[in-house]
Amino acid sequence: MTRVRLSVAERREELLRAAVEQIEERGVAAVRISDVASALGVSNALVLYHFASKEQLVTAAFAHAAEADLAHLRRLLGRRTTAVRRLRSAVRWYAPTGQAKGWRLWIEGWAASLRDPELRRVAASLDQEWKAALTRVIAEGADAGEFSCPDPAEAAWRLTALLDGLAVQTTAYAGSLSRTAMLRWADAALVRELGLPDGEGRE
Repeated sequence: MTRVRLSVAERREELLRAAVEQIEERGVAAVRISDVASALGVSNALVLYHFASKEQLVTAAFAHAAEADLAHLRRLLGRRTTAVRRLRSAVRWYAPTGQAKGWRLWIEGWAASLRDPELRRVAASLDQEWKAALTRVIAEGADAGEFSCPDPAEAAWRLTALLDGLAVQTTAYAGSLSRTAMLRWADAALVRELGLPDGEGRE
């Protein structure tokens, strides 16, 4: 079957999507340029034309997936409703059992970044963007008098640290924690960070 000729931007998008899938399936250490090429039915040379090395491809794929999640997070936090509702939606979506892009990819990225300075830089930058987005909404809610939070940035750090830790547990040790328990802990952490009466802001 004849392949449709894609623009440079469309081809990069296709390669990045395939790379994300291969990394999630095989892991950063095991994935090869040839795996991505084979998944799309293209040559290794085509992949290398767009990404000069496996390291560049992995870094770009990680950023591609994370940026998509960030865009969705911004949509959730930008809704016209209370800060509490926006934060609760974001926490539930970001949680390991939510719909955010595979936690396996994030964990693979964290591990690989220990040996790859460029990937570490990209991962750290994206992580800061997550925290900054949550910080802004927590600050908005506090300023509007919805709740009390003396340090929105610290609250955002603690919330993301809890969710990151839960993600490692549930991804590495599948079945070790039920969805119900994990969401209950996430809700409790949000209530605690915002100084809300227990149960307020829940559906």
